[in-house]
Amino acid sequence: MHTKLRSPRITHLSWGRMEVEGVGVFKDAKLYPGGGRAWDWNETGTRHSPGIQPADVAELLEHGAQVVVLSKGMHEDLKVQPETLQLLEDKGIPVHNLQTERAVEKYNQLRETEMVGGLFHSTC
Repeated sequence: MHTKLRSPRITHLSWGRMEVEGVGVFKDAKLYPGGGRAWDWNETGTRHSPGIQPADVAELLEHGAQVVVLSKGMHEDLKVQPETLQLLEDKGIPVHNLQTERAVEKYNQLRETEMVGGLFHSTC
């Protein structure tokens, strides 16, 4: 069972750059309770379309995320595969799929009270 770990705070967002407290600086980030890392799309073959795959969110759930924030990119070019949303729904995980700046705001708000995970794309 996961202990109540807080997800790291995103302290800065600009085009192609995210700063995450205690974790590092990334172009794209995968954040979850207790930590995070760079989100390397090549690991799962993710592309803007068809978008975020179930394999991309699996790691968030493995780290205890009970709420998930998915960013659509700065210009909302990043899609989410229907199978990804279905996986989260099947597990009873609330999901917020938002433009990146709104996604960061939502994530930082949720991290205060929830076991939140997120996938953040800082361009497109």
